[in-house]
Amino acid sequence: MLALSRAQVPQLAFLRRLIEEVGSAKELLENASHIQDIVPDATPKLVSLLTDRSLVELAEREMEFIEKNNIKLICMGDEAYPCRLSECDDAPLVLHSMGNADLNARHIVSIVGTRHASEYGKELCANFVADLAKFVPGTLIVSGLAYGIDVCAHRAALNAGLPTVGVLAHGLDRIYPSVHRSTAKSMLEKGGLLSEFMSGTEPFKQFFVQRNRIVAGMSDATVVVESASKGGSLITASIAQSYSRDCFAFPGRVNDQYSCGCNELVSRNKAALITSAWDFVEAMNWEVATKKKSADELQTELFPELTPEENAVITALRADSDGMQVNQLVVRLNIPINKLLPLLFEMEMKGYVKAVAGGCYRAMMR
Repeated sequence: MLALSRAQVPQLAFLRRLIEEVGSAKELLENASHIQDIVPDATPKLVSLLTDRSLVELAEREMEFIEKNNIKLICMGDEAYPCRLSECDDAPLVLHSMGNADLNARHIVSIVGTRHASEYGKELCANFVADLAKFVPGTLIVSGLAYGIDVCAHRAALNAGLPTVGVLAHGLDRIYPSVHRSTAKSMLEKGGLLSEFMSGTEPFKQFFVQRNRIVAGMSDATVVVESASKGGSLITASIAQSYSRDCFAFPGRVNDQYSCGCNELVSRNKAALITSAWDFVEAMNWEVATKKKSADELQTELFPELTPEENAVITALRADSDGMQVNQLVVRLNIPINKLLPLLFEMEMKGYVKAVAGGCYRAMMR
C-alpha cells in the first residue's frame, strides 16, 4: 500500500476502485504490466505509473525510517484508519502517525483560522476549547499546527486535557514551523501528529492545501474562528461542506480584515453562526456531561478566589470583548476612580485583566 501511494495517480478514487477490483494493493502492483486485461479503462499512462520500479525502492527506504522512529503506518482498511476520512473519495491510501490519539474518537472537531490571529480570536479559540472540554470531555481537536488559530487550538486542547492531532503538510522527520516543536512534543503525549507524506517531503505551498482535506475529512465538524476573505481555513471549510460535514464560524466586526471570511461563510449559508461552545454542542446534538450554567451562576462562580469587587470588574469586562475605558467602569460599577485604578493594577499583575489601546481594559481568559 505504501509503494502504491507513491504512484502519483491523480484520481485517488479511481486508484481505490482498482485495488478493490484486483483484490489488494500488492496484487495490483504485481499485475500492473497487464492491468488493462483486468480493468480495460486503465490508460497507458496509469500502467507506466504503476510499473515504475522506484515505487518499491522508495517504500522500502521509508519503512526503514518508520521502524527507526516509532512511526505507525496506517493503511486504508486498517482498524486504526480514520473511519470518517475513509468515506471521502480522495482520502489518502496511507497515513503516517505518531502519538497515541484515537483517530476514531467518538467526537472529533477541526478548528481552523488565520495565521494572523488577533487577541480576540485567540481568546475565542481558547474559551471554545475549554468549554467544549467541560461539555463533551474526550473530544479530539484537530488542526494544522500552523501559526495563529491552529497552534492556539492545539495548546488550548492540551491545557483543557483534550487530545489533539496536528495534520502536517510534510513528512514526520521535521516540524514546521520549528517554533512549534515543543507544542508538537507535548501533543505526542496526548494526541499526535499525522501526515500522508513520506519523510524528506518539504512543506511546499500546495501540500498545505492538500492536507486540508484530511483536517476536514477526519472530523465531525469544522469550526472557523478567524479568517480573511481568502485563505486556507476557507478552503478547509469548503472541503468540509463538499464532504457533507457540519461547518461553523464565529462572527466578527464587519470592518475587521480577519473577520471577513467568517462573516462571508455565515452570510452565504456555508457555515452556521456560533458564539460559544454551547451553541456548537447544541447544533451538533451531542450529549453533554455538564449543563450550561446560567448567567447568575457564572457570575457567582467566576473566580471564587477573587473579592466581590474584583469579580464585578471581570463580569463587566467580559460583557464587551473590545474592552472598557476606566471612566465607563466607574459608571458601570459605581466605584470611585481612586479605588478602581489600584484594583485594576492589582488584577493586571495577577493576569486577570489586560490594559489595551485607548485606555481600555479587557478580561483575560483563565
